[in-house]
Amino acid sequence: MRTFSKSKLLALRQCPKRLWLELHRPDLRKDSATTDAGFQVGYQVGDVARQIYDPQSVGAVIDIGVEGFNKALARSAELLLTAQPVFEAGFSAGGALAFADVMLPQDVAGRRVWRMVEVKSSTSVKDYHRDDVAVQAFVAQTAGVALESIALAHIDSSWVYPGGGDYRGLLRENDLTTEAFARAAEVKGWIVQAQRVDALETEPEMEVGPHCDDPFECGFHAYCSRDVLTAQCPVQWLPRLGAAKALELAKRGVTDMRDVGDELLNAKQQRVKAHTLANTVFFDATGAAADLSGHDLPAYFLDFETIQFAVPIWQGTRPYQQHCFQFSLHALSESGQLDHSGFLDLSGDDPSAQFAHALIAACGEHGPVYVYNAAFETSRINELAVRHPDLAERLLSINARVVDLLPISRERYYHPNQQGSWSIKKVLPAVVPELRYDDLSGVQDGGMAMEAFLEAIHPNTAAERKHEIAQQLLAYCQLDTYAMVRLWQVFAGRADLAL
Repeated sequence: MRTFSKSKLLALRQCPKRLWLELHRPDLRKDSATTDAGFQVGYQVGDVARQIYDPQSVGAVIDIGVEGFNKALARSAELLLTAQPVFEAGFSAGGALAFADVMLPQDVAGRRVWRMVEVKSSTSVKDYHRDDVAVQAFVAQTAGVALESIALAHIDSSWVYPGGGDYRGLLRENDLTTEAFARAAEVKGWIVQAQRVDALETEPEMEVGPHCDDPFECGFHAYCSRDVLTAQCPVQWLPRLGAAKALELAKRGVTDMRDVGDELLNAKQQRVKAHTLANTVFFDATGAAADLSGHDLPAYFLDFETIQFAVPIWQGTRPYQQHCFQFSLHALSESGQLDHSGFLDLSGDDPSAQFAHALIAACGEHGPVYVYNAAFETSRINELAVRHPDLAERLLSINARVVDLLPISRERYYHPNQQGSWSIKKVLPAVVPELRYDDLSGVQDGGMAMEAFLEAIHPNTAAERKHEIAQQLLAYCQLDTYAMVRLWQVFAGRADLAL
C-alpha cells in the first residue's frame, strides 16, 4: 500500500478528487503565482525559525531534496538518538509520512524526549493547522518517537524587528499537544480513506464549489472546471453578493444573473444586472460633476506602490507591514497644465523617510489630492506619520485634502465590461478605451509590481536588469495616476482641458 505524505492527507481533507489527481495526474496541476509566492514565504519563515530555535547553530538539518526519502528517514532516526535540535526530521509509520519543522530535545526525569514545533507563516492558528499537527503527532508517535509535546508557531504581527538579524519574538507558539494526541483515531481514518481514493480506477466525481479555494487554492481547478458551462452573465458579477447568498444560489443551480429575481438584489446589484443584460452604459454625469464641484484646481492625483515582508528586513518594522517604495503624482494647475513627478527607491534600504519627504514636497500645500480607494493611501500616510513624528503634521495635512474617486465611480458609472468590479483596472478601459494596462511592458498590476521590487533589490540582480525594472515600475505607477486624471476629467465634465 502507498504511504501518504502529510500534504496528501491534507489534500484529501479538502477534496478527495484533489488527492486522486495529486497521486495519479500531477501533470494537470497548475499552481498560481499566489500559491508559489506563499511557498516562498513559507521557506523564508522556516529558515528564520532555525535561527530562533538554534541560536548556537548546533542543530542538524535534513535535506530531503539532496538526500532522498530513504536516507533522510534513516538519518532522522540517527539524529533523534542525539541531544541536538533537528530540523525537517522525517518519520514514516502507520501508512503516513511526515517531516517536522523543528524537533527540540528535552530531558524529563532523566529520559530524553522531544518537543515538536510546526512553523507557519500565517498570523494565527487556522483550522487546517490543527489537522496538520494531528498528522505530525500521529506519525511521529507511531514511529516510536518519544514525543512529549507539539506546538504550532505562527508569526506575531505585532512584533517589531529590533534589527541586527535578531528575530527572537517573531514567532508565537500555541501548545496543541492535548488536542493533537487525542486525534490519532481521526488520522487513522484519513489514511484508510486515502487508500480507498487511491485505489479508484478513475477520479471521484466532485463538482467545483467553495471547497476549491478552502483552505487552499487548488491547482487542479482549471482542469476540474473545464467542462463547466460558463454563464453568459455570471452571478459573481453582482457586486457584494456575499458568500452565503452565492452559495445558496449555487445550490439552487442558479449561475446566471438573468435567473436571479430583482427582489433578491439591492439597488446597486439591480443596476449592474440591468445594464449588463441590456449591454448599456450607466453614467450619471450630472451627479458625478456635482460630487466634484466643490474641489477646485490645482489638483493632485496620487498612487502608492507597496511591499510587505513576512520576515521584516528593516529595523522598527512589523511582519506584513505595508511599506511604500514608490509613488506617482500628477499635478494639474489652475491653467490646466499637467505635470508629473514621482519617487522610486530600489536600493533595498528602508525607503520610508525619503518617501515621506518626497511626498510632502510633491503634494504642495493646497488643492485636493485625488486617490482611488482612499483607505489604502491614507492608512499608509498615517503609518508614515507614526514612524516619522517630525513629519507627522505635514503628512497628515495631505490626508486632510484627500478626495476618493472610487465611491464616485461606484455610484455614478457602470459599464458591462467592468463585470461587477470598480477596480481602476476595470474602470479605466471602459471610461477611456485608449488607455490600457495590458499595453504596458513587464509590470501591469500591483502583484507584479511587488514581484519586480523584490527582484530589483536582490543582491544578485544585474544593474541592467534593475534599470529595466525601474522603467517598468515608473511606467506602471504613472499610468495609475494618469488614469485618475482622465477619470476625473470625464466625471467632472472638463472636456475643455487637453489632458
